[in-house]
Amino acid sequence: MPTLQEQFGQIDIYLFDQLLKGRITPGMKILDAGCGSGRNIVYFLREGYEVYAADADAEAIDGVRSLAKLYAPQLPESNFQLGSVEDLPFEDACTDVVISNTVLHFALDDAHFQAMLDGTWRVLKPGGLFFSRLGSVIGMESQVKQIQGRRYWSPDGSELYLVDAALLAAQAARIGGELADPLKTTVVQDLRSMTTWVLRKKPV
Repeated sequence: MPTLQEQFGQIDIYLFDQLLKGRITPGMKILDAGCGSGRNIVYFLREGYEVYAADADAEAIDGVRSLAKLYAPQLPESNFQLGSVEDLPFEDACTDVVISNTVLHFALDDAHFQAMLDGTWRVLKPGGLFFSRLGSVIGMESQVKQIQGRRYWSPDGSELYLVDAALLAAQAARIGGELADPLKTTVVQDLRSMTTWVLRKKPV
């Protein structure tokens, strides 16, 4: 019997929470937009989900294809594509769940953030679930230092595009998303702040 580590890999704990709440179930299509090493899709590959992924890093995609060969050899390599989240190489409304884990805070400015969000949102079916964790200023307002616009320096040394609750509410309204969960923010020892943003795409 596999250990929990083997079964779930390094899945984000807040994504695991969505599994526990029954919002992600067998038979759903999963797309990891900005998948990196694929740490969030190990469970879905092992359990027979139809998994897709994209990343702008060719080495990351090679690694994810290797993961898929190990855990889900029935999936075609074409499910795992090189591409940016602004222009994902997948059809509109093709997936039930989109994972955007530690991706959106790499936006360069407001226009780039919106392009990244819109590109990710485009592939989600009406009624689908959007899961995102991203850097924020929530709880860290006095510790972060503004560089320009919404780009901030955090005490952990990072320089990222950081959101706040008002921006997330405005963006959700713009794209037609409703909160599936209240915003949850973790402040990591006054070094950085990470917010979990989970939306349901309104039916057309």
